[in-house]
Amino acid sequence: MIKAKDFEGGVHPEYKKLTAKKEIEKAELPKKVIFPLRQYVGKIYEPLVDEGDHLKVGQKIGDSDYAISAPIHASVSGEVSELTTHPSPLGGEVKSIVIESDEKDEWVETKGINPKKAAKEEIIAKIRECGLVGLGGAGFPTHTKLSPPKGKTVDTVIINGAECEPYLTSDHRLMLEEGEKIIKGAKIIEKILKPERTLIAIENNKPDAIKNLKNLSDENIEIVPLETKYPQGDERHIIKAVLDREVPSGGLPFDVGVGVQNVGTTKAIHDAVYEGTPLIERVISVTGDVQNRKNLLARIGTPFSNLINQCGGGKGKTRQVIFGGPMMGTAQTKDAPIMRGTTGIVVFNEKRVEKGEELPCIKCGRCIEACPMNLMPTKLKDLVENEMWETAQEDYNLLSCDRCGCCAYVCPSKIPLVETIRDGQCDFRERGG
Repeated sequence: MIKAKDFEGGVHPEYKKLTAKKEIEKAELPKKVIFPLRQYVGKIYEPLVDEGDHLKVGQKIGDSDYAISAPIHASVSGEVSELTTHPSPLGGEVKSIVIESDEKDEWVETKGINPKKAAKEEIIAKIRECGLVGLGGAGFPTHTKLSPPKGKTVDTVIINGAECEPYLTSDHRLMLEEGEKIIKGAKIIEKILKPERTLIAIENNKPDAIKNLKNLSDENIEIVPLETKYPQGDERHIIKAVLDREVPSGGLPFDVGVGVQNVGTTKAIHDAVYEGTPLIERVISVTGDVQNRKNLLARIGTPFSNLINQCGGGKGKTRQVIFGGPMMGTAQTKDAPIMRGTTGIVVFNEKRVEKGEELPCIKCGRCIEACPMNLMPTKLKDLVENEMWETAQEDYNLLSCDRCGCCAYVCPSKIPLVETIRDGQCDFRERGG
């Protein structure tokens, strides 16, 4: 067994895995689902339906000719009630498809393929057609992560079961309840990338998941326990911890011979290939200040309020709802729909950081010590605020920040470092950087 190496930086927040023992429950069928037509980066998706169209579950409703995209599918049967603008979890108002459920849950016919007999090109095409994206939060199209650029080879596949974000347990439950499908999905990835070895990396605060997947895997798949540390689940840090390889600034895991897939994505690969099932639902941890915390298998496009209500509603007055975990998640407006990359819904009675609490920097250096990318967050903040773009990128690696939130977490002055650097990255890219 590989002894996992640590990575520099990182933090140890209160993990509060409050739903770790909660088995996955099927969420109630929503009466309405909403699909923003901006799903990741790049172009707005083209709607493939019109108002008044009657749809079945699994019918393709939106797609893009942009290379980094994967189509979206109806998650309920019913009628397209609106093509309208709607607040998106990714920010801003985005053209969206609204479907009113007829509560019949009628499916399109689905058909899988035999991965042992199919060519890898056929398998990758099936994965794209089923709309698979990374389910760990980033939402990057899966078929792209299974297609190394010309000249790049993969010697190691890492199935990422770290789930380092506080509160979230959806991956943990999948490893306990859907372990066989995860292993079969890993075998499909092996068929495509032909690595020398496949590793499933899991933080050691999930000993039951480690034991379960060890029992299910064969000699060709190795289970690697990781130290529990945030942000261990970032693919660059998991590669460093497991293999002691460093992805270059601005690079990809392919640049160091590695392919990384989340465990939830790996299970979805199984479903798409063997069963032909489009990505129309995912497991969501609904936790925090709710009456009954749960892991729910929920249809994509479900308004978050539906899922909170299925958990008995909030405890007391809800002040903030976060999509994802509290470190990298984003606060959402009322009735924002869950997307394919939505890992959890965390409800708080109090805002994580109240306005007006920011104090001047005391030059303590804690943000530098915590940064897993070896950056200088306070310096980057100053450069961004002074619009010194060339210096920020060339001398201080502005675009290398992955906005993990470690710097803000340890900052005693509660300076909004992440928000400032994120806005700076957007401005820099808009200027052609």
